[in-house]
Amino acid sequence: MKHIKHIFFDLDHTLWDFETNSDIAFETIFKKHKVKVELQKFLNHYRGINEHYWKLYREEKISKEELRLGRLKDTFVKLNHKVDIQLLEDLSIGYIDVLPNNNQLFEGAHEILEHLYVNYKLHIITNGFNEVQSKKMKNSGLSKYFDKIIISEDAGVKKPNRVIFEYALALTNAVSAESIMIGDNWEADIMGAKDAGLDVIFCNFNEQPVSENIKSVNHLIEIKQYL
Repeated sequence: MKHIKHIFFDLDHTLWDFETNSDIAFETIFKKHKVKVELQKFLNHYRGINEHYWKLYREEKISKEELRLGRLKDTFVKLNHKVDIQLLEDLSIGYIDVLPNNNQLFEGAHEILEHLYVNYKLHIITNGFNEVQSKKMKNSGLSKYFDKIIISEDAGVKKPNRVIFEYALALTNAVSAESIMIGDNWEADIMGAKDAGLDVIFCNFNEQPVSENIKSVNHLIEIKQYL
């Protein structure tokens, strides 16, 4: 793939181990606010609910604030545990504050980035929130590898909207024919980038069935076979 000059990575669930770091954040804030719910039961419900809310957020169907509070409220409802609005607000704010302090990366993240950033311009495209994504990058030691961090709140649209990819290309002085997107979300990262004319590599960590014409890897280090 000698034509590739720019590599765009997703952050959460691709390089940054969101589930592990999120679990630690909830453990921290539950202790602080003395939430009397079994953490593991909460997490078992929360993960699917959070994923659903992020899908709605990507599709511009809910606001950032609705995402942050709604995912918590619905999880407590599932558990038949009553919480007042003030506690929801405190947990929502506390979670965002604590989340970037935990920085487990997926295995091979630093190794593959060390391999790539010598020969390519590396960038991030993320739908995450401004107030946490840069902290995640800095605290996890990822910032040194990346030239530009493109956050959906700055672009005005979210992946998979092709506009965010066009925005990213313009910001980095890249062209789609010389660019590739690497991410874990089939809809947001892979289909979105393909629609904008970028090549793609699917981080297929859950080993889903994938079309033969899509490059995919089960572990980050396998990206070496392509780049």
